[in-house]
Amino acid sequence: MEAFKTHTGLVLPFDRSNVDTDAILPKQYLKMLEKTGFGDFLFDDERYLDPGDVEIPVSGRRPDPAFILNQAPYNRGSILLARANFGCGSSREHAVWALKDFGIRVVLASSFGDIFFNNCFNNGVLPVILDESTIDELFELASGMGGLELTVDLEQCHIHTPRTTLRFVVEPGRRENLLSGLDEIGRTLTHSESIRAYEAKRRGLEPWVFD
Repeated sequence: MEAFKTHTGLVLPFDRSNVDTDAILPKQYLKMLEKTGFGDFLFDDERYLDPGDVEIPVSGRRPDPAFILNQAPYNRGSILLARANFGCGSSREHAVWALKDFGIRVVLASSFGDIFFNNCFNNGVLPVILDESTIDELFELASGMGGLELTVDLEQCHIHTPRTTLRFVVEPGRRENLLSGLDEIGRTLTHSESIRAYEAKRRGLEPWVFD
């Protein structure tokens, strides 16, 4: 997994609450099992004027010019700004894969769906919880500048805006995993020598368990 330390990028203001994972990535794309190739299908139902599926080439579909992902400069956004309860709904990890594949490294919101929140950390995307008044201020900044750029520093837990520096909180274990580029499996494997030693000791004490 790609480590996350500091990221500077353009804000993609998605001014909506209760965005569920089916809206982030519709169900027909769950047939794809690799973690890459989902970026073209992010917010698929709203992004295109024609219905889509895995077998339908994106090149033959018409983008909806009114949708923000099809508008410059937001089509280059890497920091998604949203409202409360982002990523609610089903547990599909594919939704985070789509965000990551599009180029999103940070999601800012006042709250998240629990499973989506966990999936972000396991895929190198940083979900940051900010209070609603701060989210309001960021939307105001984004609308007034025609392209707001932020720097998100996970090492210091700071967000640098043109006006001020904001502080956010991340659970220490999750923060360390992201800084190190480790998901839960990767973190477990850092203890592989201790695990092998335990298994060898147990095999000597309880050999019948391994028969």
